[in-house]
Amino acid sequence: MSRRTVLFVLANPEPGSFCHALVDAGRVALETAGHDVQVSDLYTLGFNPVAGRHDFVGAADPGRFHYQSEQARAARLGAFSADIAAEQQKVAAADILVPVFPLWWGGPPAMLKGWFERVLAYGFAYVDGYRFESGLFRGRRAVFAVTTGGTPARFSVDGVYGPIEDVLMPVRRLGLEYMGYEVSEAFVAYAAPRVEPEVRSEYLADFAARLMEVAALPVAPVRSDIHPLDLGPEAAWTRSG
Repeated sequence: MSRRTVLFVLANPEPGSFCHALVDAGRVALETAGHDVQVSDLYTLGFNPVAGRHDFVGAADPGRFHYQSEQARAARLGAFSADIAAEQQKVAAADILVPVFPLWWGGPPAMLKGWFERVLAYGFAYVDGYRFESGLFRGRRAVFAVTTGGTPARFSVDGVYGPIEDVLMPVRRLGLEYMGYEVSEAFVAYAAPRVEPEVRSEYLADFAARLMEVAALPVAPVRSDIHPLDLGPEAAWTRSG
């Protein structure tokens, strides 16, 4: 088996949460098998989820804040703030990206949403003409783990919340697949706060096994045909929106 670098992005404020337990189980399994593991525990890091001018060193336009324009400049010049640059280095090094989060109001916590917005920036994670099947992270792997309060029945076709695949579509399709990641089926620990201890133990073992399966899949090398420095000083979309 080839050695992989795996990045967990953990978004749960409680150190004793089941999300933390999932990451611990996955990390131990992967490291035991010889893989390299990094964990970005966003709450422990005190990661700021709020985008703004503080994301950048300098400015493309001091008079008008257009986020993607500033991201394009920062990608060209290496002018992201230190916290963003540190996370981007982790993402760039990772063969497999593993967001782990509780489902809150039908989506990830604001902490993780802010991480996506600030870290997976234009010029770093995507550029015009390179999305989905041609995305910059094409060939890299991703799988996300979610804990829910609801049971499987509530996330069924006839359930009150609808199929879990539909609930998670924005994270999967409009987030990870948008950047070119090949995304494995989400791991869902249903009703994690309410199930019996033996069920939680099964969840942990199953998640570790899922990660080992993903780690055994082929991973494409980093793309070398597109580089942020190739971006022009301004794209057409920067004049609107």
